[in-house]
Formats: sequence, C-alpha cells, structure tokens
Amino acid sequence: MDCSLCNPSSIPKPTEGVSGTIKVPMNTTPPTIAVIAGSTREGRFSDQAAAWVAAELVKHGATAEVIDLRDYDMPFFNESVSPAMLTTPYTHEAVVRFTAKIKSADAFVMVAPEYNHSTTAVLKNALDWVYREWNQKPVAFVSYGSVSGSRAVEHLRLIAVELQMAPIRNAVHISGDKYFGMRGGSMTAAELFASLQKPVDGMIEQLLWWTHALKAARG
Repeated sequence: MDCSLCNPSSIPKPTEGVSGTIKVPMNTTPPTIAVIAGSTREGRFSDQAAAWVAAELVKHGATAEVIDLRDYDMPFFNESVSPAMLTTPYTHEAVVRFTAKIKSADAFVMVAPEYNHSTTAVLKNALDWVYREWNQKPVAFVSYGSVSGSRAVEHLRLIAVELQMAPIRNAVHISGDKYFGMRGGSMTAAELFASLQKPVDGMIEQLLWWTHALKAARG
C-alpha cells in the first residue's frame, strides 16, 4: 500500500499506550533502529535508500545504523540445526557479527528491491541465519522495482511473522516510474527522496510507536 494514502496524525502516539495496557514512559532512551540494505549487487540502490532512511530516523529522535549486507559475507544457510533450536552459537565469523548487530537493535527497516515477485536471496539468507534476536521486535519496509516492490514486501511480511517479529502496516513503496525514472536520469536520488517525505514520515512514526511499546513489553 502507498502510505501517502495514510494519515500520520491518525497514528496513536507512544504515550497513549498499546491496547490500553502498555504505557510507554516519556523519558525512554532513544531506540536503536537498524536499517538493512537488502541488495549487494553492483550498481545497487539499496545503500542510498538505507542511508536516506537512517537520516530520517535520526530526525525523528531515534538512533539509526545502516547494516550493509556487503559487510557480512555469510554463506548460504547450511547448518543441520535451525537457529530456532540452537543450543550453542554458530561459529562462522560473519554470522556471529551479524547476529550481534541484530541483537543490539530495537527495531528494523528493511530496504529491498523486488526480484522475480519476491525479495533478494541475500536478504532472505540473512534472515534465515538468526532467530531469537529478531523476536518481538517491529520491522518496516522500503521497497522499489516492479509494482513498487510490493510483492517483495508481502513475502518479507510472512517471513517476519514466522520469525516472531511485528511487521508494521505503513511502508515506503517507490513506484516504478519514479525509480526507473531516477535510474534513467530524469531526477536525482535526492529529488526522489524528497518526493517521498510524507510516506517516510508516516512509516517512521508508526515504527517508533511499536518500537517503544515492544521494547517496554520486552523489559
């Protein structure tokens, strides 16, 4: 869904609580939100979009860090034991570092193009290597490509639920005319991002509400 159709003013604020039971304190430490650049291919766009989202998160009072999957050379998941059933940590160096990054974050934004009606293999593989560190944390999505990347996001939402995450409703879907137009030189990346201010604000406000609420619930 194009979140430009959503009204950010209708989103409950953290101080209003969740389901009438959880009250989020006003003096909460700024949450740490990891923005995952979900493509590693040559000439990618995900790193630019991830940097933009991270800067917008900071404007909203969060601590943001970009996780670039190029920095984590993880093999295709090939372990005999699922991370959901793990009793001893995996030992692959990149997996250990990546898992620690996921554990330290309170919430996530996944930036992903659409490949063949789905998400990227490198992002799916990264998701598969971790389990408990994803649990009970919210996630938002920024997508682009065919049909604004919406089919990639639909697959990611299903994966997130299985990982016991909380995928939020609001997302940023960059339409094909804007994305491919930018690629073709009709606008700059900065101009593209400026045109998406309303949907990114709506996504971040909703993500922060869930981040504060679930962080309080996790204790």
